[in-house]
Amino acid sequence: MLDHFSVMVRDLPASAAFYDAVLAPLGGRRIMEPGPIGYGVDSPDFWLVPAPAEAGTSLEAHIAFTAPDRAAVQAFHDAAVAAGAEVLHAPRVWPEYHPTYFGAFVRDPDGNNVEAVCHRPE
Repeated sequence: MLDHFSVMVRDLPASAAFYDAVLAPLGGRRIMEPGPIGYGVDSPDFWLVPAPAEAGTSLEAHIAFTAPDRAAVQAFHDAAVAAGAEVLHAPRVWPEYHPTYFGAFVRDPDGNNVEAVCHRPE
């Protein structure tokens, strides 16, 4: 059900050193960097994201759920809008992630960034 998860961190080098140490015994390793650092076993599914200076004490989480197809991403988006969610990004292809990454992003009632993503081609 979960595709990937990210947390904002105030001190990226310190957090990266911590996660390097604690994820290694679990088979996790740094897979992608610089900028956000992606950890995983085969592909990045846990991300450390530098918090912006203006974040203050409020650090949002990012949760991405796997969708079986693009229609499910659209249905997720439509359900979120009907539930009153703030739309961060309407469903679209995100080629900067990979050529078939199709995702939609909304904000949940607590301010977290929630996404549905399909990795399959249309």
